[in-house]
Amino acid sequence: QVQLVESGGGLVQTGDSLRLSCAASLRPASSYSMGWFRQAPGKEREFVGAINWNGAIYYADSVKGRFTISRDNAKNTVDLQMNILKPQDTAVYYCAAIVGSWKEKPTYWGQGTQVTVSS
Repeated sequence: QVQLVESGGGLVQTGDSLRLSCAASLRPASSYSMGWFRQAPGKEREFVGAINWNGAIYYADSVKGRFTISRDNAKNTVDLQMNILKPQDTAVYYCAAIVGSWKEKPTYWGQGTQVTVSS
């Protein structure tokens, strides 16, 4: 059974940084694309960024230049470094595993971790 477990969420102030981590039980990890999504209260879940199975990385325009995705296939982890956080980044952040290309619908989801940015 595939499990994705996020960690690292919390309460920070505007301009602060936070690093989220996702531990995945995927075999082989390299055949999956990994993505981060978020859902703010009263809003639809939205794409944040993804790292494709071939290593290519994509970001939503709203986080480009502030967020960085990285993965370690040997450790089966994918991280999301978030810098210059803004109140509008407040959301529950979800890690997702995608079979094949990052553009496909995620197959597995983590339980989510709350990120709150105070103004």
